[in-house]
Amino acid sequence: MATQKEIEATYDYMDDIFRMSLGNHADITNAMYNGDFSLTLEQAQEAKHDYILEGINFKKGDRILDIGCGWGPMLKVIKNQGGEGIGLTLSPDQVRACESDGLTAMLRDWKTLDAEELGAFDGIICVGAFEHFCSIEELRDGKQDGIYDRFFKLCRDLLKPRGRLYLQTMMWGDNVPKVEDLDVSAPKLSDQWVLGHVAKYYPGSWLPNGLEHIQKCASPCFKLLSKNDGRLDYIHTMEEWGKYIMAFSLKKLLYSLKLIPKYLFDKNFQYQMTSFFYYCNTLCFKRRIMTHQRIVFEKK
Repeated sequence: MATQKEIEATYDYMDDIFRMSLGNHADITNAMYNGDFSLTLEQAQEAKHDYILEGINFKKGDRILDIGCGWGPMLKVIKNQGGEGIGLTLSPDQVRACESDGLTAMLRDWKTLDAEELGAFDGIICVGAFEHFCSIEELRDGKQDGIYDRFFKLCRDLLKPRGRLYLQTMMWGDNVPKVEDLDVSAPKLSDQWVLGHVAKYYPGSWLPNGLEHIQKCASPCFKLLSKNDGRLDYIHTMEEWGKYIMAFSLKKLLYSLKLIPKYLFDKNFQYQMTSFFYYCNTLCFKRRIMTHQRIVFEKK
């Protein structure tokens, strides 16, 4: 799993720039257009929030665990609709962002949780975090399935009878790459070059091998209720993010200037910025190297 240091390297430098562009509780996971690309980004994110709450059969007063809560967009929705949300993240900046608005977030790794520690939940959501649960090193050591097995067992143990788990995640697409295919020195914009830079952008992370892989690991604990392919939505979402982030403001310009020393002396940050400016994630989805699913499970 990506360590706290790796999560900080992926997300914390983005804290100010994303929140300047997308709001205090910036939602940096796939929005839900479902084919209607006339929706604004805000409308599509709201549609996703509604879809998640419907998927977990949310009711006022429900207690919901958000594993990988980010800057708290779902925690805020849950609070506004009369629920109790508890978020887990490995990013200290994200914890501070949530707490600044009265949301409950904990700096915790789900792998260290005891099912009795937090009590029982009516629903669990995990949006955009699952892809960080297995590292390349863990993949090489044959631990990927075991990690997913532990995650689903923990969710089952935390949920009340017939409780639901909403899982939204990137996955490998038509062909699962080999680790050696990830090469920042490969010809520019080749699949290998793109994958190499995406790996630098998300250190400590490796994707599941597709929906069947996830279902197999979840099946001892959960039954599948529904699935929804979000690949095209993710392409559009990332393109919309780019417009918001690149929109000029003096505040963002001054913040960006502060990152120049980091860019000059941090090689990994250079790779991350290259991945960002060449839209390497978007290219992975357009080329079907990656795909995406929104999955609703119910506890057996």
